[in-house]
Amino acid sequence: MSSDLLIYLLIGISVLFAIVVIAYVILRKKMQSSGIREIQKLRAGTEEKKFSKEILYQKLYVKYLKIPFIKRYLLKIRRRLEIINIDDEYLTRRQTSAILTRAIIIIIPLTIIIIMLTNQNVLLMAFLLIFEVFLADTLINGMVDKIDNKLLKEQINFFSEIRHAYHEYNMVEEAIYQVAQDDEQVEMSRQAEKIYEVLISDDPEGELEKYYDIAPNAYLKEFAGISYLTKEFGDRKVNGASLYLKNLNNITQEMQLEILKRDKLDYVFQSLSLISIVPILFMEPIKNWAVSMFSFTASFYEGRAGMIMQILILVLTFICYLLTRKLKDNGSVNMNTKNTENPWQAKLYKNPLIKKFVDLFIPKEGTKEYRKLQKDMKDAASKDKIEWIYINRLLLAVVTFVISVIVIMYLHHIVIQNVYTDPTTTYDIIGGISDRDMKTAMELTESDNEYIIHFRGDTSVTVDDIITVMERGRVNDDYVDSSSEEIQVAAERVLGKIQLVNSENMQWFEILLAMVFAVIAYNVPIWMLKFQAKMRQLEMEDEVMQFQTIILMLMRIERVNVEIILEWLERYANIFKEPISKCVNNYESGPWEALEQLKEDVSYPQFIRIVESLQAAVEKIPIADAFDELDTERDYYQARRKESNERLISRKGMIGRAIGFAPMIVIFVGYLIIPLVFIGLTSMNSSMNSMQTSY
Repeated sequence: MSSDLLIYLLIGISVLFAIVVIAYVILRKKMQSSGIREIQKLRAGTEEKKFSKEILYQKLYVKYLKIPFIKRYLLKIRRRLEIINIDDEYLTRRQTSAILTRAIIIIIPLTIIIIMLTNQNVLLMAFLLIFEVFLADTLINGMVDKIDNKLLKEQINFFSEIRHAYHEYNMVEEAIYQVAQDDEQVEMSRQAEKIYEVLISDDPEGELEKYYDIAPNAYLKEFAGISYLTKEFGDRKVNGASLYLKNLNNITQEMQLEILKRDKLDYVFQSLSLISIVPILFMEPIKNWAVSMFSFTASFYEGRAGMIMQILILVLTFICYLLTRKLKDNGSVNMNTKNTENPWQAKLYKNPLIKKFVDLFIPKEGTKEYRKLQKDMKDAASKDKIEWIYINRLLLAVVTFVISVIVIMYLHHIVIQNVYTDPTTTYDIIGGISDRDMKTAMELTESDNEYIIHFRGDTSVTVDDIITVMERGRVNDDYVDSSSEEIQVAAERVLGKIQLVNSENMQWFEILLAMVFAVIAYNVPIWMLKFQAKMRQLEMEDEVMQFQTIILMLMRIERVNVEIILEWLERYANIFKEPISKCVNNYESGPWEALEQLKEDVSYPQFIRIVESLQAAVEKIPIADAFDELDTERDYYQARRKESNERLISRKGMIGRAIGFAPMIVIFVGYLIIPLVFIGLTSMNSSMNSMQTSY
């Protein structure tokens, strides 16, 4: 390279470096300007960190949608949350994904623990792993209920702020709009904005009916309805106080009672579901301890009786768990998260062959059985159709029959297997046998097995036949040099084993027993409907008192008549919804007659008293006069409502504790104490007889 070229290259590099320096200085001055600094501050406040739970949950939501089994739970949670989070897709996805992730984090370690504790008992392991499906439902419902309860508590604060805003603006919609701007209570603010949009819409009555269908709880329905009536007909003073604010106070008192009721029910039932499940985890440790300490119990725990006891305990635990869940119902508005439009039963019923088969069992319309089933469904507030219930019944019956036959065959297999594997010896009552004795016992068992295999299937074999074979050494030479007494004892023992093995076949009465189990399973859905209806009857008084509060809010509003009151009662009714709906439909043909029919359709005295007051308000006296005792005795009804809730919680708690602790009692009494006592006494009796015989 020439010296001139080198000089030019150095000059070029120097110029380029100078340009970079000048550009850096210019850009630095621009970056120091106030506008750029402001943008940097804004970005610094909004930039997301490398790890963000918000983004993680959104990504997990998309992943969960691609997993078939998890997708079912994801959509189930979403259907409940999207009602609370109106039009907020981002929040709904985040909360749904967060709840499902927490449930998975709990379920996975629990699965590992179950496998570790029950790896020697395949039946118990399979049952517990299936049981986790129901446990996942409990965990998910509990997390969603917390969000529902949070909304209810936010409503208390919201109504308090509404009172101040209404005093300031004296307009319902303006007061709701101002309070809805509160960012601290996101869920409630969103509901308030929706109610505000309903009130200012061109068709508020139609929009209000749409909101009733998606409102998360009855109290927001009441608030939206009272706000609409006040906006339409105006407010009025009652005893110097605003009727609208007085009604808000009534709704607030109802919510406070509901929150107390839920908190107490949660406290009473917070561990009962777990208590009904946990004891079965100790079945295997109890069995191992009993066999190690009292070896004579091995014949029970490893035999047919022990297996039957295990199955009974597992079935009892499953039933108690389901009943405890249904009994808890803390009164929250549990939205129907099932696909009621096209569930799997409906898809199955569309098959022509299945439809034709199921229709053979469904009672004909108009028959006594059909009317009785409809009544049970109404009393239980079931959303299912009769066809779906019968598909459940038939499927349960078939599955139960098949499982029963398989279990019976497996029990026969266990008995035969124990004959071939159990050590042939006399156990000590306490403790085990030595290794030397165990080796001798197993050698004797193996020798007996050769004779069992030789004579198996021969039902005409006798002791003499076995003695002949033993003496001649046709199977083995273990008894060739033995005395006649030893051969006689061995032959009788082997004959007993052969007869036991030959008799362990499926018997006709066992098929009949499996059919009995199938019939029981066939009736389980109906029994569950009756149980659910029975639990709903416990809450009749609570619902009637809610009706009284609704009437108290409506009776002093101008232009409110009996028909409007009935429509409101129908909207909030649960237990009495069917007869009230019938009354509303028949009202146009004759108010008095429709109310008279309503009295005949119900049998609860307190509700009949409300209907009689409505009849008086139809023709004789104003509504306010017909229900004047509700206003004058408001404090009495409030105290009575509290006492009714206490009584309801007490009764549910008593029933729940009896059901929840049943598996634990059965496991320790039926699976540990009784076998120890019974088998111990039997062993002692056998030992005494042997001693007497030897003497």
